[in-house]
Amino acid sequence: MARLMATATCTAFSGVMESTGERVGQALLLERVGFVARLSQEMTGALVTSRWDEESLDVLAAGFDVQGEVLPSKGWMALRRLGWTGAAVPPAGVYVSDRVRRGAEEYAARTLRLALHRRALVAALLATWPDDPRRRTEAEWAALRKLLPPGVSGAEIRNRTRQIRAHLAEHGQLPAGLCALEDPPQIAPLVLLAAMDRQQVTLVRLDAATARMRVKLPLCAAPATGRQWAWHVLDVRLPSAVDADAVLHTPTLRPTRTGRIAVDLPHSKSAPALKATGHTVGLGFDWGVNTLLTGTLGRLTGRGAGTRVVTDGRPLIFDATGISARLHRLRGHREHLAAKRDHYQALADGLGSPHLGWGEHAARAGVLALEHARVCARIRHLNDALAWAAARWAVDQTVALGASVIYLEDFATLEARGHRKGNARLSGQVRGTVAEAMHHLAAKSGIAVVTVPARGTSKLCPTCLNSLTHHPAPDRMSERGWKWAQCAGCGLSLDRDHAASRRIVSRGLLAGAHTTLDRSTGIRTIRTTVEGTVSMVRRPKKTTRRLRRQRQAETATAHPRGPKTTPGKGCPTPNGPSSPGRRSGRRAAALPDPGPGPQTSPRALDARTVPATTPTRVVKRPAGHDTQAPAAVQPVPGHGVPASGQPEEALLRAGRRRVSHRICRQRTRSAERTGFHHVYATEVHPLTPRFGPHQGNRTRPRRARKARNTQANTGF
Repeated sequence: MARLMATATCTAFSGVMESTGERVGQALLLERVGFVARLSQEMTGALVTSRWDEESLDVLAAGFDVQGEVLPSKGWMALRRLGWTGAAVPPAGVYVSDRVRRGAEEYAARTLRLALHRRALVAALLATWPDDPRRRTEAEWAALRKLLPPGVSGAEIRNRTRQIRAHLAEHGQLPAGLCALEDPPQIAPLVLLAAMDRQQVTLVRLDAATARMRVKLPLCAAPATGRQWAWHVLDVRLPSAVDADAVLHTPTLRPTRTGRIAVDLPHSKSAPALKATGHTVGLGFDWGVNTLLTGTLGRLTGRGAGTRVVTDGRPLIFDATGISARLHRLRGHREHLAAKRDHYQALADGLGSPHLGWGEHAARAGVLALEHARVCARIRHLNDALAWAAARWAVDQTVALGASVIYLEDFATLEARGHRKGNARLSGQVRGTVAEAMHHLAAKSGIAVVTVPARGTSKLCPTCLNSLTHHPAPDRMSERGWKWAQCAGCGLSLDRDHAASRRIVSRGLLAGAHTTLDRSTGIRTIRTTVEGTVSMVRRPKKTTRRLRRQRQAETATAHPRGPKTTPGKGCPTPNGPSSPGRRSGRRAAALPDPGPGPQTSPRALDARTVPATTPTRVVKRPAGHDTQAPAAVQPVPGHGVPASGQPEEALLRAGRRRVSHRICRQRTRSAERTGFHHVYATEVHPLTPRFGPHQGNRTRPRRARKARNTQANTGF
């Protein structure tokens, strides 16, 4: 068993002073939490600023103190071992206990250790700086990947490259390192209680939905003695995400801008241990442009040299085109607000404070800055909601299909080339958040998540490994495009993302023995590329009618011999009329005379379906019709068009238009599956993972062999 860690954000609405029993309201509690948060912010900021240089980061990255001993994992202990805590002192005349200083030092140590990752990334980019940063060659990419730290995504590489380019354009030379490229990180006002002991904070769980926290808070902004610190008892309501058997850990207090006291509560729970190798059934997901996720179920069959991957060919699609377009519009609006804000701020700075127009320009810049922050929060919340919805859907599909592993593309080998129109929207997808959420949710369900090399997944055919040609749509094969893939060798023609997902699951299952685990991040990765074909197989059908009847006869209750003795029934039920001549006179008189000609059954209508229109919008003439004119095109109900049968006058009087019941039901089902009305995803259907050939050399499916053996044993 392993431990699964997570953090739930709760809210502290009120508290009680333990010494007097006085109730502390939310406003007063927010003020007192803000006192200690600002003290911690000042001490942490001073300590980080004093050690923001390349020499200090080198010492911290080495991991050894002056005596050559390994630094402890706790940050405040590591900084005290190095002797760096001299700058973390409170203001003059303010009393702060050693426990509060520990929290500030722990926050500073975590900030500096996080900077080590960015420092290694910037050092790799500077060591392999290309001639054209906008477009690296294959050799330049290979040299960069050798120096990059593990777990670096393509978005991080792009962002740091743009940052270095801006520094080069401004100063005319490359920066010497991270400290020359960036200013010291900004420190947020928060109280890190994890570094404090029981003399400062305690946490007890009362029941499944409530936890009680005791914490010492200052009674004023500048407490002079320890008597101006008092114990406060806070009852925190736990969200539903925290299970009843989860272990609670010391939280972090964080006052927000909206006047809320956020309690970031870490909790852990036992989770089943995940196996690294030996997977036979898995799902491969491809990151797409028009669809966020496209998956395929694969199964490993055969032994030795005959090992291969088979699939049932059923695509699993999480289409977030509507949400992606909304995010794209919000990003454009955010950039527009930022440009106007900078423009008015520049005008205000140019006029100066004594000028009459300075106040007006500064006020407009402040309003635009506030609106810019709101749009950024909207984008951030929408990204998080979409990412967790996609991850939840992917894990549900994996559990329903009986798979034990999810294969994703490795971000370190995934890089957009920059010559397609969809790259602006593609680069803004929430792939990193989706991957993190998928790792967390899959671990709770006992499913492993493994990354595979991404290069070449859309280039070769999954069936024959020949080169694919890409087109805009299946009916536009003469044009070059992106969405549709076609193979000239085997005739494969399907969606590009679907073909790539087959290649991903094939690489994962065939190279499962090469899975490695990164101890620092906990990410399982396959770096060895093993190419193999993917074969299409049918799922086993249900048993035949004869076998079903035989099974029912064997399990049915034995009936007594002799005639039936049904109470209240003295004779058999007479048969109904089978022809017009045997009907009753009144009913026959009401029916029209069929007249001469072929007689049809009254149970089925003699009607034929009209064929669909051709690309020229002309339909073929069905039997009994003369239709060579273009088909009539009508608006579809549901997009501002009232449904047929609805009184349009009533809708106009109400000042709105109603959508059809079918469209409303589709949106409701989509919202039930994904949480969004504009996201369309494949429904989760539990299917057996036992499809395709057996693990041995036999090619007959298991269900078919079982049916054949049953027939042989029963003599049929």
